[in-house]
Amino acid sequence: MKHATIGRRGKRCSTFRDYGGRVVGEPYPRNLAFSVTYNFRDVGGYPALDGKIVRWRRLFRADSLHRLEGDDWEAFGALGVRTVIDLRRTFEVEEHGRVPHADGLDYLNPVLEHVDWKEVPYPDGIAHERWLADRYLNFLEDGRAAVAKALSVIADPAAAPVVVHCMAGKDRTGVVCALALALLGVSDEDIATDYALTETAMASLTEYLRTHKPEAIEGQDHMFESPREAMLLLLADLRALYGSVEKYAREIGVGEEQVAAMRAHLLTDR
Repeated sequence: MKHATIGRRGKRCSTFRDYGGRVVGEPYPRNLAFSVTYNFRDVGGYPALDGKIVRWRRLFRADSLHRLEGDDWEAFGALGVRTVIDLRRTFEVEEHGRVPHADGLDYLNPVLEHVDWKEVPYPDGIAHERWLADRYLNFLEDGRAAVAKALSVIADPAAAPVVVHCMAGKDRTGVVCALALALLGVSDEDIATDYALTETAMASLTEYLRTHKPEAIEGQDHMFESPREAMLLLLADLRALYGSVEKYAREIGVGEEQVAAMRAHLLTDR
C-alpha cells in the first residue's frame, strides 16, 4: 500500500504563491497526500482582511475520512485535528462509515440538506458552471441549518484545528469553506482558485472509483469537474440576494461576534 507522505507537526516546505506580484512563502504543503483520501488540503495562506493571511493548520477541507487507517491514520493524528465536520447525509454515513473514533476528536454530522441532484434536469446547452452554481445556491437555502452549524464551529477557537468534509470534498465542502474564506476577507478570485484545486484531486478519486465502485461515476464524469466560474457565480448570486456574505451569515444565525471570533483565531500577520 502507498503510504501517507505528511510530515509530523512542525515539518515545513518551501513552496511559494504569487498574489498580485507579492510573493508569499507557504510554510506548509497545501495538499496533504494520503493514500486513500484524495482531496485533503489546508485552506491557510490566502491574503485576507487588513493585510493578514489565513492561518495555516487551523482549517482543512477533505473528501470522506472513513478510509483512514494505518499510516494514513497516524499522519492524520499528527495534524492535531480536534473537530471533524461531516456534511454527508445519513445514508452516506451508514453506507460508507465515518472517521474512526479517537480520544480528543469531536465528530459532528450536521447534514447539509439539498435537492437530490439526480432529480435535477441537466438540459442540453446549459453551461455547467451555471448549473453547478444553482445547485450550490440550493445548498445555502435548503442546507441553512448545517451551514450555520459548520460556520459556528469553524468560528470557535476551541474546536480548531477543524476538518470539513463531505463525500468527494468538492461541492458541500467547497461551499462551506468558500463562505468561511469570504468571511475572513479572502478575495473571490482566491476562493475560486482554492475551489478549483479539487479538479486535480478528482483525477485520483475517479480512478479509485472506476476500480472499486464504477457505478458511482458511470456517465457522471462532468460531476467531478470544479470550474472556477461556478464558485464566482455562486458568490455573485449570494451577494445579489443578501447584499453580502456577512448578511447571509446573520440571516442564518451566525452573528457578528462569531464572525469576529473566526477572524481573531484564523487570521494572522504575514
